[in-house]
Amino acid sequence: MTDLLFAATPTPVLPGLAAGYPVGRIFCVGRNYAAHAAEMGIAVDREKPFYFTKSATATVLSGETKPYPPGTTNYHYEMELVVAIGAPAFKVSVNDAMSAVIAYGCGLDMTRRDLQLSERAHQRPWDLGKDVENSAVFGPLSPVEALGEIGPQRIWLTLNGEVKQDATLSELIWSVPEIISHLSGFYHLRPGDLIMTGTPAGVGPVLPGDRLEGGIDGLEPLSLSIGPAD
Repeated sequence: MTDLLFAATPTPVLPGLAAGYPVGRIFCVGRNYAAHAAEMGIAVDREKPFYFTKSATATVLSGETKPYPPGTTNYHYEMELVVAIGAPAFKVSVNDAMSAVIAYGCGLDMTRRDLQLSERAHQRPWDLGKDVENSAVFGPLSPVEALGEIGPQRIWLTLNGEVKQDATLSELIWSVPEIISHLSGFYHLRPGDLIMTGTPAGVGPVLPGDRLEGGIDGLEPLSLSIGPAD
């Protein structure tokens, strides 16, 4: 084995199942709720889903306190359903897509909104706005049976105890099977891949000292506290 110049970055592991779930890649679906697209001033794209990614090293476990990130004055929360892949999937049909899912969870896609919007205005990638350190927050995973058929479950988020996001999973534009089928046409999905399926309306900014709590019916809730800036 080749010696390493420095220690390899540890793989994040999510709790909740019979054993830990090591995080590989994090795929995120953009604008997957019509009301959220409207509040962002963008028409819904019903032609096909689109995606951005976050680094696995951005992973944060529920209950932690993380600093307000540098380079922004408009840091936003986005509450989401997370899909955990547990079996290989490549070019799968919509009908077969769910066989790749091992678990679901609650997630927060934290976003430097000012940087996302400024880069979008110049038709540049969103990396500075989305692939932010400590910006992928995950609650404990739950087996697929805990959620059942996706649709009526409530998805919600509170900021310092005040409800800010409140919707149902039935409002997803692209369903979980449709997302997996489409995404697997471009990637060999594998165990460890997480898909954040988009956020409902009501996104907004946080400040140091704020506390976020969110949940989805049938799943373990999550929380995140915002610490002082670095």
